[in-house]
Amino acid sequence: MFSEEVSDIETYSEGSLKLSGSVIAIGAFDGVHQGHQTVIGEAVERSKVLRVPSLVYTFDPPPRFYFQGVRILTPVKEKLTLIKQLEVDYVVVAKFDEFYISRPPIDFIKYLKRLNPLEIIVGSDFRFGKNREGDINLLRTYFNVRVMKPVCCSGGKVISSTRIRELISQGQMEESVALLGR
Repeated sequence: MFSEEVSDIETYSEGSLKLSGSVIAIGAFDGVHQGHQTVIGEAVERSKVLRVPSLVYTFDPPPRFYFQGVRILTPVKEKLTLIKQLEVDYVVVAKFDEFYISRPPIDFIKYLKRLNPLEIIVGSDFRFGKNREGDINLLRTYFNVRVMKPVCCSGGKVISSTRIRELISQGQMEESVALLGR
């Protein structure tokens, strides 16, 4: 189990879980904003239709923090609490470090196979493995992959963690809170 279990959500470190079927949403999910909520919600709904558990695969720390030192919007404990509220069955938290980023894409695929995903849901910019060599096309050679379109706010702009960080740095708290959805 992951060291910071949250209530009754089943949280695991990478490699410690094996499932006979699942629907997986993969992403950093920093902020668990409205866009993330849509992706995770899609995984939860599809898992109900397919009658398998839903799973969120995320990272600690988020990759952009690791590479660029950007502000973390939600510490891992808060992120897990927010994900739990979305009725996810399991969460895998991968330790994002030098070892993780040095692994070839096939290592990630081998791990995902242990979770037997009927569907994997990702954003359009999803990349994985050493030097970001793995992409959606590679993932599709092994799994049924659903790519979610970016979620936009009522003003038509894409909701993203980067945009929320910019709004916070500009003191536009009301708009950032609206994009977070809480």
